[in-house]
Amino acid sequence: MSMTPTFAKTLGAASAALLMLAAPASAGGLSLKDDAGRTFEWSVNAAITSDYVFRGVSQSDNDPALQAGIDFTYGILYAGAWGSSVDEDFVFGNLEIDYYAGIKPTLGAATFDFGVLYYTYPGAAEPATGDVEVFELKAGVSGEILPSLSGSQTFYWSPEAQGDAGEYWVSETSLSYTLPKVFVFEPSISGTYGYVENVDTDAEMSYWNAGLTLGYDKFAFDFRYWDSDVDTLTPSGSNLSDERFVFTAKVAFP
Repeated sequence: MSMTPTFAKTLGAASAALLMLAAPASAGGLSLKDDAGRTFEWSVNAAITSDYVFRGVSQSDNDPALQAGIDFTYGILYAGAWGSSVDEDFVFGNLEIDYYAGIKPTLGAATFDFGVLYYTYPGAAEPATGDVEVFELKAGVSGEILPSLSGSQTFYWSPEAQGDAGEYWVSETSLSYTLPKVFVFEPSISGTYGYVENVDTDAEMSYWNAGLTLGYDKFAFDFRYWDSDVDTLTPSGSNLSDERFVFTAKVAFP
């Protein structure tokens, strides 16, 4: 997930599964238990979105994108892969595939998340300097704050942005509130505030989103507003980080 030609050299590229807070990355999944009671589960998901926005910046040049992923869990361990179509002129290729793994221990009502992420662009041309791939470390905590209200705080860090553009870190704070069921839908509202800073260049940006997600069986329909405090312009003059509304439809199996 690149940060556009004008911002990639300062902030880099990174991602983790979908940033639709209220739309789950997987639903239920098949499960097997071992003698110690640990459970192995897996699930797959697919989505279509009107605009692939990552940390406030469109990765698909303001166009729709197709996405899919697979997730595995075993006790507190998890691993998975997720992919999306991207704009070829924007991120050196037309495909992004991310790999991730980590642990999710719990302490009381809090669930911690310590993981690693690796973002790749198969078939992409390498930048003039450095690599197109990006590696990140992740540390976060989430839990229920009040009945129906949950929150999370997550930090990401990378030693080098795309194209040897410097060390950076990211902070994301999210809230989600589950609403009463409406007809067949299970609605929730959610929002995220994020901050990115490049340690080597002091470049920084803030981004935020808020939206409504309607869950129905294995489907999730997300209506989300995005904006940021920077203008990320393409050579043709398109702004990839201004305010926008994004619709995403997602399904998860089994």
